Amino acid sequence: PPAPRRAGKMAAAGRAWRATALLPPWRLRAPRRDYGGAAAATAAVAGCGGGRGRLLLGAAFALGGGAGLYLAARQRLREHSAAELPAGRLQLTLYQYKTCPFCSKVRAFLDYHGLPYEIVEVNPIMRKEIKFSSYRKVPILLADAGSPLQLNDSSVIISAIKTYLISKRNSLEEIVSFYPPMKTVTEQGKEVFEYGNKYWLMLDEKETKRIYPVKEVRVEEMKWRKWADDWLVHLISPNVYRTPREALASFDYIVREGKFGTVEGFFAKYMGAVAMFFISKRLKKRHHLRDNVREDLYEAVNEWVKAVGKHRLFMGGNQPNLADLAVYGVLRVMEGLEAFDDMMVHTKIQPWYQRMEEVIQKAEA
Repeated sequence: PPAPRRAGKMAAAGRAWRATALLPPWRLRAPRRDYGGAAAATAAVAGCGGGRGRLLLGAAFALGGGAGLYLAARQRLREHSAAELPAGRLQLTLYQYKTCPFCSKVRAFLDYHGLPYEIVEVNPIMRKEIKFSSYRKVPILLADAGSPLQLNDSSVIISAIKTYLISKRNSLEEIVSFYPPMKTVTEQGKEVFEYGNKYWLMLDEKETKRIYPVKEVRVEEMKWRKWADDWLVHLISPNVYRTPREALASFDYIVREGKFGTVEGFFAKYMGAVAMFFISKRLKKRHHLRDNVREDLYEAVNEWVKAVGKHRLFMGGNQPNLADLAVYGVLRVMEGLEAFDDMMVHTKIQPWYQRMEEVIQKAEA
């Protein structure tokens, strides 16, 4: 945690100095708010919200990354009211696990665009908070702009809402219809739904030229949004569960920040940590990672920094684009963990990451 603020009494000052002295060099800066989720979360195995609800592995499978599905279904906002936008009367309610990287992506997008929204933290074991839906994963975004809709899949959520904010021609319901689900079969023979156009903003020619004055800008943004989903997110679990000690630290955070009962939390922390330590080894093999998975994380992060370049503050230029928000949303779920500290020390990500923190803080304020 950040060092405490300097106090008037000498004892408090001494405690502050000792706390600061233990921090790695990159953290020797002003305290800041933790946006998402330090942690862990992240078992990229069955999708945020995946798993079968068993107590032993519930947290492990429920809090992971992985491609979500999409289901557009009209739902009434019964139990949870959402904040209302000044314009458009858009109401948003996000059902999430705080430490899920895909949920973190959606929050980063909503926060940066200054969109008020309600958060409903879902219990990863029972998931009773989303019993209204046949879709059993998160994130789920209930959006009401005059016609209540349920949106799933973080990239579809972001593309649809961004299109709605830009375009004045179509209703949100019409925009959502541009992202139809398509059934496909994974390498493991499992049927899932995917969206070939989920990284597209559905804009007319005039709108497209205004947002993407050069074609390459749009292509670049889509490429790196897809990279965040298809590659970067799969590096999280093998790194935060790399050793038994790191796995326990990750689940300690998950339990503290998530919505668990006392017994659920106990089993999730200790047995989930053991389970994810071994699962992370299988994930390492599945994604062809090196024995030292830190090297893959460092390489990926530096690849992103190189793509942003030395002459841009963000990939979007002077302001973040959707790729910046996606990469930031994925990486910040490691905050507070050893993998995150190592990444900050051994890669060139720190300046860009701090700029992202600052711009999102400013947008929220």
